[in-house]
Amino acid sequence: MSEGIVFHTLAALAYAALALLVWRPLRHGRIPTNTSATAKGCLLGALVLHGVALYQAVLPATGLYLGWALALSAAIWLGMLIFWLESLVLSLNGLLLILLPGSALVSALAALFPTGHLVAHAHNELLRLHLLIALMAYGLVTVAALQSILMAALDRYLHRPAEQSQHAPWFTHALDVMPPLLVQERLLFRLIWISFIALTLTLITGSLVSLNLAGPAFPIDHKTIFTLLSWLTFAVLLAGRYVRGWRGRLALRWTLTGFAFVLLAYTGSRFVIDVILQRG
Repeated sequence: MSEGIVFHTLAALAYAALALLVWRPLRHGRIPTNTSATAKGCLLGALVLHGVALYQAVLPATGLYLGWALALSAAIWLGMLIFWLESLVLSLNGLLLILLPGSALVSALAALFPTGHLVAHAHNELLRLHLLIALMAYGLVTVAALQSILMAALDRYLHRPAEQSQHAPWFTHALDVMPPLLVQERLLFRLIWISFIALTLTLITGSLVSLNLAGPAFPIDHKTIFTLLSWLTFAVLLAGRYVRGWRGRLALRWTLTGFAFVLLAYTGSRFVIDVILQRG
């Protein structure tokens, strides 16, 4: 547990240092043009630290350990790993401007709130596979939601540039280095498709785990209900995209709604139990 706290702290510091590296030129009104290779290398180092932190915290010798902050940390780590892989073929440096501070914050939360609970039946390989797929789905949806927020800000800036530059000139410089909206939209729906597949597998493996443990295929609990609501939200969004050509703000609203359901499926409920009710 203590090793997990140390490495989560180191990961938070690494993400924060990289965020300063990316943001520094923008504070002086300059657009960063030479941070690509450096940023990718530093991000890989931060991801390694973050991965070691999760391994130390989630997989102790006694079994499988999870809490709301650790689950959120694992989701962010998987999402950032996928982002790093995408950045090898696409220029996505602008997205680091919001992803890095968020990753630093989540890593710091995992260090500050390492408490959780040992997962029952952790020896069950099917359960481990289910949890891995679920965390991957949560990470993908989280990155998609963050990208949706960026796209909404960029869309607002493109429609009202004068107003946005007066309120936050540093932010307008940040938006100037973002990939074009069409590129971001293609990446967003690619993430949504993969997230939808991962959520589908999450529901399937979850039902198999429940049956394997002599329970109902779909137990009526908050995790199942909110995961199913998120799955339905993304199913409607993808159907609307294919049939009606949904895009822009409408697609962004549906994406954020799906993310809210995913957040409530585990992290939100464990936060209430562990922190507010202190029953973890």
